[in-house]
Amino acid sequence: MQMSRVEQELGGRTLSIETGRLAKQAHGSALVQYGDTVVLVTAVEGDPDEARDFFPLVVDYREKTYAAGKFPGGFIKREGRPTTKEILTSRLIDRPIRPLFPAGYTNEVQIMAVVLSADKENDPDILSMIGASAALHVSHIPFLRPTGAIRVGRIGGEFIIQPTHSQLEESDLDLVVSGTREAVTMIEGFARELSEENMVQAILFGHQQVVRVIDMIEELRQKVGLPPLTVPAPEPNPLVEVFRERFYQELKERKQTVGKQERAERVRELRERIMQEFLPEGAEPVYPPEQVHAAFHALEHRVVRDLILEGKRVDGRSPRQLRQVTCEVGVLPRTHGSAIFQRGETQALVTTTLGTTSDEQRVDGLVEEYSKKFMLDYNFPPFSVGEVRPIRGPGRREIGHGALAERSIKPVVPHPEKFPYTIRVVSDILESNGSSSMASVCGATLSLMDAGVPISDPVAGISIGLVKEPDRYILLTDIVGDEDHHGDMDFKVAGTGRGITGIQLDLKIDGIDEQIIRETLDQAREARMEILRTMLKTLPQPRHEISPKAPRLIQLRINPDKIGLLIGPQGKTIKAIQEETGAKIDIEDDGTVTIACHDAEMANLARQKVEAITEEVRVGKIYEGRVTSIKDFGAFIEILPGRDGLCHISELDDKYVDKVENVVKIGDRLQVKVIAIDDQDRVKLSRKAVLREQQGKGGEPPPSGGGGKRPPRRPPQQ
Repeated sequence: MQMSRVEQELGGRTLSIETGRLAKQAHGSALVQYGDTVVLVTAVEGDPDEARDFFPLVVDYREKTYAAGKFPGGFIKREGRPTTKEILTSRLIDRPIRPLFPAGYTNEVQIMAVVLSADKENDPDILSMIGASAALHVSHIPFLRPTGAIRVGRIGGEFIIQPTHSQLEESDLDLVVSGTREAVTMIEGFARELSEENMVQAILFGHQQVVRVIDMIEELRQKVGLPPLTVPAPEPNPLVEVFRERFYQELKERKQTVGKQERAERVRELRERIMQEFLPEGAEPVYPPEQVHAAFHALEHRVVRDLILEGKRVDGRSPRQLRQVTCEVGVLPRTHGSAIFQRGETQALVTTTLGTTSDEQRVDGLVEEYSKKFMLDYNFPPFSVGEVRPIRGPGRREIGHGALAERSIKPVVPHPEKFPYTIRVVSDILESNGSSSMASVCGATLSLMDAGVPISDPVAGISIGLVKEPDRYILLTDIVGDEDHHGDMDFKVAGTGRGITGIQLDLKIDGIDEQIIRETLDQAREARMEILRTMLKTLPQPRHEISPKAPRLIQLRINPDKIGLLIGPQGKTIKAIQEETGAKIDIEDDGTVTIACHDAEMANLARQKVEAITEEVRVGKIYEGRVTSIKDFGAFIEILPGRDGLCHISELDDKYVDKVENVVKIGDRLQVKVIAIDDQDRVKLSRKAVLREQQGKGGEPPPSGGGGKRPPRRPPQQ
């Protein structure tokens, strides 16, 4: 293949795609550059397997730390298992291209995206999505049509394309749109309570830019000199019509059984009877087993879709009807917050744990290392769907669902300055029959409120499905497993009563248009408001106090120059405070001190001790100090640890002082007032000012530290 290159200005920077220079033994490859971020994406097709009845697409995205001029972290200086960022980007690449392979195509296809250079401003994820489409389009692999991808932000009410990392900090929208020339195929976005209309406009704006990217990919294929793609039609399965004539009505009746387990059992009975007839044990089958299984799946697919198009959902609901929603809070005695959210046969147990600064999650990658104070983890054990399988850590789906729920909730989590706790939410799915990720969003809201986290608004989520035929379509609120499996769309929308916080679209067809997007968002809002009303009946607002089982946190700022003083030699000072109070003290480089203690009284004591050590001297404030040195002209008094000032002999008493030792001795403790701090940061103190203030209030002046007899005051000179 000859080297070919296309480029175009996009969002103020140049996007370029080239092929034929690197990875030439791959069946397709694309080198995509935007700014100084460069990604190499390859596509390779495996051998066919006639026994395979599914399409085994594998997508891997990996970040080489050398791309950002960094060493890998940890003891072994080499990249290891995929990070969360790499897994999420792999899913982002996979979802828009998966529906665009021919029906019946079961060859193994592997897409690999490798980040070769990273400028830390332009995220490689969009470039990897573009590269995957380009690599497939310049190969012989039967990819029906190219897709494009773009990121949309919004700053000051104006949409921008391909926002940088720094721009996203200001943006109230982070939206990824992918699609073909004709329609949108994938959406994933997060916003700060954006209205449905603004979200639609953002999606349409993004799709306009997607078409520009597709123009580049098609131009690249033309430059390579590849002919138009022809995809042979799959061979018809003769059993499809046989099964339809013989078993359609019976399966249709069984599919309308209420209850997931009961329905599955009745369908299983029919399936086993069909298999015994067409694949009898001990006899040579007339039809290949894969043909029999495919025919039954096609029949089931047709039955479910026909029922839906007739307005009959498998569980008897109307298209816009939610399943029953029930909520409980405070269900676990020792957690900081807990909730059970149940929607039909989907059940999420969600817990909240409050921690300190040391519990933050450190995240390293191609950008600068940062920490997370809010985390949401999602677990999907096999018993939730009545299955048996080994547990070997979270899979890609669990990581993806957790990230979707986390980012949907994050806009309402209070800022650390208002609520300094590190927050971890865990959603354990105990039953599943449709959209457990959105159940996790609802359960997380209740769990946070139960823990006393002052979220700004409650968040709920719902999934909308679609069954689309050439002449009609129908949208389904709150889809169940059968509707997800046999339908065409899973469109998840999360948000508050004010607007959308999270949105994710997955399709099994080649795209949806503006009308379907608008109707879906309207239908999702209607369901979201209904769920929110039910949630708020259970717990109308966050609890006024955090859980008594959570640590009490106090946060204060000190002069960073005094961090060493607070820590003390070999940590002795801070260890002594922690041992005396039982508090845990964390210090950050900017001078932020976080005190955590289960006993509120001890937490306040620790705060007083920290303030006493690190306090800045203020003019006009009265301190209790200790005499450290005596001179003829006055006494030096330590008013704060490591900080003393001079109380001149004329300021030691409100009477005449002949000799300093007549008033104070070394080691005496007395109250003094700061009357000045000079240009050289020297502190001037006065005991006389304190005495006069006390006399003015009618109090008795304290005895002098020395306890000696004072000489009579000399009369003023004439």
